[in-house]
Amino acid sequence: MKIRYEPEDDVMMIEFNKKPIDYAEQSGDLIMHFSPKGEAVLLEILNASDFLKETSRALPPKIRQAVFA
Repeated sequence: MKIRYEPEDDVMMIEFNKKPIDYAEQSGDLIMHFSPKGEAVLLEILNASDFLKETSRALPPKIRQAVFA
């Protein structure tokens, strides 16, 4: 797995494998790219800074401190 962040576009990309991408499906700020066999290849998170702020609120305080310290 490879994680990249592009600050100029505020996009985080999580690459699960190097398989070819056939199609993508978008739900809000999330875009999941799939291989021809329907396997998840790449997840794009648009507006990543907002997404991480929102999702971090769901973490227990001890974990949130450890991750964002």
